[in-house]
Amino acid sequence: MKTMYFIKQNLVMLCFTLLFFSCSSEDTNSSTTNSAENVASILKTGTWRITYYFDTDKEETSNFSGYNFTFANNGVLTASNGTLTQTGTWSITDSNSKDDNISDLDFNIAFSTPATFAELTDDWEIIEKTATVIKLKDVSGGNGGIDYLTFTKN
Repeated sequence: MKTMYFIKQNLVMLCFTLLFFSCSSEDTNSSTTNSAENVASILKTGTWRITYYFDTDKEETSNFSGYNFTFANNGVLTASNGTLTQTGTWSITDSNSKDDNISDLDFNIAFSTPATFAELTDDWEIIEKTATVIKLKDVSGGNGGIDYLTFTKN
């Protein structure tokens, strides 16, 4: 009788253990967690600033000091420092709709002028996303240099 109770107890513990380990943290990420719509909804709330910009061989974060960026619903990207306003476009596209991997999302930015803002024009790879930070990376096609761009929510 004690043996039967011991076996039942161990089976119950084994079932709970299997259930616990089969539910990984990835399971809590729904397919929308890293979707283009999810990233866009994060960006459309509030204003953002560039807290890091590295252009191939040097840091150029200071070029955007004092600018707040607004990502509007209609794809308009506005950067303003209170005196000057620059307008461009933005979008998020998914290069692989079968996977919810964040690295498959492209963050597209386009500014035509001035030259400082035009440097941001590219299809950036999203390498990290939270509700308050979006980290981007771009490998240049010409020289193979790597650019990094980080937006942080105000």
